[in-house]
Amino acid sequence: MTKTKVFGGLLLACLALVLMIASSDRAESNNQGDKKTMLRHVVNFKFKETSSAADVQKVVDGFRGLKAKIPEIASFEFGTNNSPEGLNDGFTHCFLVTFKSEKDRDAYLPHPAHKAFVDVLKPHLDKVMVIDYWAGE
Repeated sequence: MTKTKVFGGLLLACLALVLMIASSDRAESNNQGDKKTMLRHVVNFKFKETSSAADVQKVVDGFRGLKAKIPEIASFEFGTNNSPEGLNDGFTHCFLVTFKSEKDRDAYLPHPAHKAFVDVLKPHLDKVMVIDYWAGE
């Protein structure tokens, strides 16, 4: 084998190693909650037809109140379906809870305030869909 081919092979191997390390560092920084990426916890509710507007508002207010009670929540927002596509399958309310790390999300889930909120929600919940993801550009 020529020196050029050996050098080229070593160069490619080094480049692959650098890319692998960079990818690993990015994954670790996501798990550490760096400022460029945040962990999003998306919760969609479909309420029972028997639940009144006041019942639904009580659930919304309860969910909104979690930000003041659980310090691991970095931000919170919500809204009601406004899509003209008709693809919501009966889900009407969307909540976006943001965390800086998986550790923060994992502290939120069993938190007593979250559990108390779930007790308020349960009698009115028909279906729920939850998706968590690391925000990216």
